[in-house]
Amino acid sequence: MAKVTLEVKAISKRFGGVLALNQVDVSILENSRHVIIGPNGSGKSTLINVLSGVYTPEGGDVFFLGEKITGLPPYRITAKGIARTFQNIRPFRGMSVWENIALGLHCRTHYGLFEAISHLGREPVESKKIDSKVTELAEFFEIGNLLSANMQSLPYGKQRIIEIARALASEPKLLLLDEPAAGMNTAEAQALAQTIKRISALGVTVALIEHNMEFVKEIADIITVLDSGEKIAEGSFLDVQSNRRVVEAYLGKRVAANA
Repeated sequence: MAKVTLEVKAISKRFGGVLALNQVDVSILENSRHVIIGPNGSGKSTLINVLSGVYTPEGGDVFFLGEKITGLPPYRITAKGIARTFQNIRPFRGMSVWENIALGLHCRTHYGLFEAISHLGREPVESKKIDSKVTELAEFFEIGNLLSANMQSLPYGKQRIIEIARALASEPKLLLLDEPAAGMNTAEAQALAQTIKRISALGVTVALIEHNMEFVKEIADIITVLDSGEKIAEGSFLDVQSNRRVVEAYLGKRVAANA
C-alpha cells in the first residue's frame, strides 16, 4: 500500500463572508502525480496556498510525512521539503537563468553573511555544491545553453520551465505546481507533461492545479475535483470524467441533464 506524503484533514478557509474551502479532505500518495481540478472559484489555488503556508486555515490540519505543518510559515514548509510554483510566473527578471535557479537552493546552504562576503569558511564548499546542482538541473531540463541569459529575454514557456527548475533546486519531496501549462501552446504543454513524468521518476511526489484536460489526462494518477470550496469527486481520469456532479459543476445542471 502506497504511503501518504501529504494529508489534508477537514481544511476550511474563509475570506470575509466567503467560504473558499469547506471541510476538504485530500490524501496525496507518495510518488503520485495528483491533479486538482475544478471550475473557476472552486478553491483550488486557496488549497495550494494553505498547503504551502501562504494562508492559515480556520479549521482542519495539514500533515506532511506524518508531521503536522498547519500554520507554519512558507520558509519553514520549504525547508521541510515542499516546493511550489505560482499561477503567474515570478522570475527575478534582472538576473540570469543561473542565478534564478541557484536561488532555489537558499534553504539548503549553510554559511553566514561574513562567509559569503569574505569567501571563507563554508562558502567555497557550498558554492561548489550550488554550481554542481544548477548544472545538474540545467542538464535535466535541457537549458544548459541558457544559463547566462537574462530571464526577461526568454519566451514565456522557457521562463515557466526555469521556475520549475528553481523549485526543484530546493530538493523537495513534494512539488506543488499551480497551473504549470497555463499560457503554453500544445507542443510546449506536451513537452511539459513529459518533464513532469521525469520529475516523478526521480522520486518526487507532484501535486498540481490544471485546467488543460488533455494535459491532465496525460499525467494524472489521481484527480481531486473541487466545486464551491468542497470536494465533489476523486479518482482516475475516467472516474471523474463520467461523474455526474463533475459534469454539472463544469456545464451546469440543465446542460448536463440535456447531455
